[in-house]
Amino acid sequence: MALHIDTEISLLPSGHLSPREGDLFNIDAALTEEERAIRDSVRRFVDERILPIIGDCYVQGRFPKELIPEMAELGMFGANLPEEYGCAGLSSVAYGLIMQELERGDSGIRSFASVQGALVMYPIFAFGSEAQKREYLPKMAKGEVIGCFGLTEPDAGSNPGAMTTRARQQVDGSWIINGAKMWITNGSQAHVSIIWAKTVDGDESGKSVRGFIVPTNTPGFTAKDQKGKLSLRASDTSELVLVDVHVPADAMLPEVQGLRGPLSCLTQARYGISWGAMGAAMACYEEALSYSKTRMMFDKPIGAFQIQQVRLADMITEIIKGQLLSLHLGRMKDLGTFNSNQVSVAKRNNVNVATDIAREARRLLGGNGILAEYHSMRHMANLESVYTYEGTHDVHSLIIGSAITGLQAFK
Repeated sequence: MALHIDTEISLLPSGHLSPREGDLFNIDAALTEEERAIRDSVRRFVDERILPIIGDCYVQGRFPKELIPEMAELGMFGANLPEEYGCAGLSSVAYGLIMQELERGDSGIRSFASVQGALVMYPIFAFGSEAQKREYLPKMAKGEVIGCFGLTEPDAGSNPGAMTTRARQQVDGSWIINGAKMWITNGSQAHVSIIWAKTVDGDESGKSVRGFIVPTNTPGFTAKDQKGKLSLRASDTSELVLVDVHVPADAMLPEVQGLRGPLSCLTQARYGISWGAMGAAMACYEEALSYSKTRMMFDKPIGAFQIQQVRLADMITEIIKGQLLSLHLGRMKDLGTFNSNQVSVAKRNNVNVATDIAREARRLLGGNGILAEYHSMRHMANLESVYTYEGTHDVHSLIIGSAITGLQAFK
C-alpha cells in the first residue's frame, strides 16, 4: 500500500536543500526526498481533516472514527511493515515522521495509529504464524480490522511480570483465558485484541507469558470505556475483562515466549512516541509563535518582549534537539543497530521537553490558552498521559540508569 505523496521540493543551486520556513536548523536536509514528501502529505491530512474538528472531539470525548478509512488509504497503519502484507513498507524514519505529524494533530490520533501498527500488527508480523499474518495484516492495514493491546492490568502497570491474567490449555490444545486489562487504547472499538497472559502451568518468573489473538466478540470478553478522563479525551481508553474466554490453539502467537514479546512491542511503540511528542511540541510552538506576532500589549506585539522571545527560543531549541535525537535513532533502527535503552532515552527526553513546551505555550497565550479553539492546553493535558504510558518517565530513568551503571534499581 503506497502512501500518497507529493515530491515537489526546492533546492539551492549547489544541490543542498533550501531551509523550509520555520526549519531553523535545516533538518529537512537530513531527510530523503521521499521522507519529506511523506511528512508533507500527512501534514496536509492533519491540517485539512484533523485540526478543524479535533477541538470539538476533545470537548465531546469522541474519537473521530470517520477518519479511519482515510488514514488507511494513506497507508498509515503498520506503515513500516512489508508490502507483501498490504502495508506501505516505509523506512523507520518515514514511519516516525507520520507519527510526528499525527500527534501534531492530537495525541489520541497518533495513539490510535501507534497501537494499530506497533502494538497489534507488529507482534502478529514478528511473532505470528504465516497464516495469522495473511489473515490479519492486510485487513488491519486497510482499517477493516481494528486492534488493541492487552498488557497493562489494574495492579500491574510498570511491572508486567506481575500480571494475573491466566491462560489454561485444554486437552484439545485450545485455551481458556481469565483476567482483566486496564488503560487499553482502542479497546471498545477493537475487533481483535492481543492479550498477554501467563500459562497456568508455567513458573512465576514471567517466562510463561504468551500472546494470544483474541476476537473481541468471543463470549466472555467485554470492553468498557474509562469515564472521567481529563486527558486523551479524543481517544477510546477501555478496561477489558475476560471471563472463561475460549480461543483455539492457533490463536496463540507461536514465535515468542516470555516478557520479551510484549516488551519488544513496547520498544516499537516508544520509538514512534519519541517522534509524536515532537509533533505535539511543534504544534504548541507554532501556535505560540503566531500568537506572539499578533497579540498586542502596550502598543506592540508580545513577541517583541524579551521574556516571550526567551520562551520561544527555549521551545525551538528543545524541538530541534528532540527531532535530531529521534532522527538518529530512526537511522539506527533502519540499520538494525538500535536498542531499547536508546529508545528509552528518546521517549523520556522528548515527552518531557514536549510537556514543558506545551505548558510554556499555554502560558504565553494567556487567558485565551484555556480555550478549545487553541491547541496548546489540549496538547498539555494529552502529554501528561504520554508522560505516563508506554513506560513512565521514572521507569525510563531507571532503565537508562541501569544501562550506564550496570546496576539494577528496580528491586
